[in-house]
Amino acid sequence: MKVFVTGATGYIGGSVAVRLVEAGHEVSGLTRSPEKGEALSRLGIEPVVGTLDDAPLLADGAHRADAVVNAADSDHRGAVEALILALNGSGKRLLHSSGSSIVGDDARGDSLSERVFTEDDLDPDASWEPAPDKAARVAIDRVVRSASQKAGIQSTVICNTLVYGHGRGPGRDSVQIPALVRQARASGVTRHVGAGRNVWSTVHIDDVADLYLRALEDAPAGSFYFAENGEASFSDITAAIARALGQAEPQPWDVESAIREWGYEPAVFALGSNSRVRSTRARQDLGWAPAHDSVLDWIDSGLTAE
Repeated sequence: MKVFVTGATGYIGGSVAVRLVEAGHEVSGLTRSPEKGEALSRLGIEPVVGTLDDAPLLADGAHRADAVVNAADSDHRGAVEALILALNGSGKRLLHSSGSSIVGDDARGDSLSERVFTEDDLDPDASWEPAPDKAARVAIDRVVRSASQKAGIQSTVICNTLVYGHGRGPGRDSVQIPALVRQARASGVTRHVGAGRNVWSTVHIDDVADLYLRALEDAPAGSFYFAENGEASFSDITAAIARALGQAEPQPWDVESAIREWGYEPAVFALGSNSRVRSTRARQDLGWAPAHDSVLDWIDSGLTAE
């Protein structure tokens, strides 16, 4: 297929784009600069220079492709609406990337939640509703899923958890673990929000890319998949980071200090919340069989590898 990928120079989008090329698909990728476009060209990806705010450009990319992967910004509603409008009635596939902070709580690192979410909990007829801070992202996810009925699009939402591992495209680093590592290297002290008791589900970037490939080829219209294969507490994650960096035991950080360092959303939702999910449908529907199940093992062996 011809596949148009937004976020192709980013961590997830770049890794997905490379995986699609490896599988024999013809891939074009949105990038904000010609310089980053050169990196895409070296990977066999046709660069499309522009931004998510350029609706005509997005429409052109969607029209020329057989399928679209939106991996640039989970919260950019305008881009999603532009892509859906362009694909309206085409029967083409649209994969949209979300993130499991949508089910995050307000633990601020101090408690472990026993609540574990499944894809059933996110279905349109389910009773669950997100926290106010995540309502806009969930609304976008629902717009994408409903496009399968309202716009004749084979739409799917892939909801990524804490993604680890080095990216296969131009974007090498993910979000959460690199943020912890940068702070630890700058200060000499590895820190977690609060007591670090909060737990996140995790998934390796190679397994994520494989899930996108399988969804591109076989996902039912209107489907929703968590990308998950394992989980860990942030106290265990930061302990592994401290070992990898040769630092002393990690230290707790009050949420106000964490917000000053990382910002409100990253500190409270990305690093301080519980986000525990299970990816049942991806295994059942698509035969997804992730090969990596321990973020702690990867930190011990791969965090500092070039």
